Amino acid sequence: MSSEQKILTRDVEASVVPIGTKVTLQKGETAHITQSLGGTYTVIVNGNMFRIESKDADALGIEVSDAHTPADAPSGPLTQEELEKKVWESLKTCYDPEIPVNVVDLGLIYDCHLTPIGESTYKADVKMTLTAPGCGMGPVLAQDVQNKLISLEPIDEANVELVWDPPWNQGMMTEAAKLQLGLL
Repeated sequence: MSSEQKILTRDVEASVVPIGTKVTLQKGETAHITQSLGGTYTVIVNGNMFRIESKDADALGIEVSDAHTPADAPSGPLTQEELEKKVWESLKTCYDPEIPVNVVDLGLIYDCHLTPIGESTYKADVKMTLTAPGCGMGPVLAQDVQNKLISLEPIDEANVELVWDPPWNQGMMTEAAKLQLGLL
């Protein structure tokens, strides 16, 4: 795993991995970026692992990018089928801070259901799990999923429920995830 070294340009809120506790990293501290996937950053500071949100990338000296729409995005209202595809694409941009695989390919998303709530607006209900029930990053990952869904134009509400049945196991990962993690 490669590590890019950055000096924090300002104080920044981060989540301690794997317990999820919020802390403030101090300006001037050295951060080693170990993962930058899905717009979030996993860093090591003073031997401890933290997750920094995309909105705070500037603290790492990285330009904060605005949400963008792909060039091939439809110009009119989406059909429910097109929106469902967009939702799953968006969910694939959520990453566990310790594992360089998205939550969909890890098999953590059990269900995603869209319900129309207006003429062209929807509510998304997601059931997801974690690799371990005691993982403190659960609320952080659930919030990341919710934020990605809310950022999609026709979705006005998103509920993310952490569930434990059935319990997650490695067999729930896609072949691509297993290959990436060296399990095949």
